[in-house]
Amino acid sequence: MPTLFGPTRKCRGTLSRRDVLQVGALGLGGLTLADVLRLRAQAAPAMRRDKSVIMIWLRGGPSHIDSYDMKPAAPAEVRGEFHPIPTNVPGIEICEHLPLHAQIMDKLAIVRGIRSNDLGDHTPHYISTGFPDRGLRPALGSIVSHLRPRSDGLPPYVSVYRPESEGPTYLGPAHAAFVPQGEDLENLRLVRGVTLGRLEDRRNLLKRLDSLRRDADQSGTFAALDEFSTQAFEMIATPKARAALDLGQESDETRARYGRFWQSFLMSRRLVEAGVNLVTLKIGDWDTHEHNFRDMRDQLPELDRGFHALVTDLYDRGLEQDVAVVMWGEFGRAPRISRIAGRDHWPEAGAAVIAGGGFQVGQAIGETDGHAGQSTGKPYTPSNVLASVYGHLGIDPAITIPDRNNRPMHVLDDREPVRELVTGL
Repeated sequence: MPTLFGPTRKCRGTLSRRDVLQVGALGLGGLTLADVLRLRAQAAPAMRRDKSVIMIWLRGGPSHIDSYDMKPAAPAEVRGEFHPIPTNVPGIEICEHLPLHAQIMDKLAIVRGIRSNDLGDHTPHYISTGFPDRGLRPALGSIVSHLRPRSDGLPPYVSVYRPESEGPTYLGPAHAAFVPQGEDLENLRLVRGVTLGRLEDRRNLLKRLDSLRRDADQSGTFAALDEFSTQAFEMIATPKARAALDLGQESDETRARYGRFWQSFLMSRRLVEAGVNLVTLKIGDWDTHEHNFRDMRDQLPELDRGFHALVTDLYDRGLEQDVAVVMWGEFGRAPRISRIAGRDHWPEAGAAVIAGGGFQVGQAIGETDGHAGQSTGKPYTPSNVLASVYGHLGIDPAITIPDRNNRPMHVLDDREPVRELVTGL
């Protein structure tokens, strides 16, 4: 059976000039550019589009010792002001300001002693790419967008905040996050007086113009524009994306249950429920060099409320196997209390909370010393957590993608997952 790209061609992020010429020839037989994009998507390796991830960034690096890795037996200048409480999993204790977490600990896994980078960089490069190199590699969402293209009107990668540090780098701008704010959100609506029929006419005209100018393009710019145009038309013409972003469909009672951060948490739940593969959001500000306990006393209960509502909603909707949730910061906080009741950066140890995804939950993974200063064994890193996430999405992190110099770059270099999440051992 003849194929569009031939028997040995691999699916790529853009169409070459030869592909375009083939498309033009096939178009005479009724094959449209939209059909080609769908065929290209079908040619990608074994897709599992029913799997999604919500990545929650606690910007600033929350204090692990005052939340998920408490040390009540440590000296006062280490243990701080908060007290641990038991959870519904015997032997696991967490902060007193997280009582709703404690009620659903059997649905959560805590990874303790995560070793981050030494750069002290507040941008989430390591936790979004798996590389401590200040954003030289594509973010997780851009990788997902590249390897899991869609043609159903939904973007594969959405960021609920403007993620300057979650760039697509050498994958190109077509694989940047869709940000449902400002102009991006307004652009999902049809301009007054433009019907779907007229929109389709404009799409066809644009395709004919693109076929002329692409012949002169040597940089790949038009290919990226082509992907942008296709995604934009699909998102405008298909009500799925607009409906997922319409928080007006949620009741006042639901909003109240999610608390202060309801907009970000609720939007992420609606997006993955609709089928978006990767959603990132930013919750709070945890850069507590000063007034650590005052600020955490204010934010932890609201985080507790929103996260509990999100996880329980996913379970109530039967999505706990299909949707994985990862919540963490870029590093932890120093064991010893410093100036004005604060805690400084601490890349030696941090914590992540994970739910859903079919992972082995109801456990605390890893252990730190008596001051929560470092792991007592071989520490896991953000790369290990991301390897687990890629596994959930059905993406092999050993896959290589060519960079701008056509060098094959692995999705991850350290591809060992958090084994306890996968095996429970």
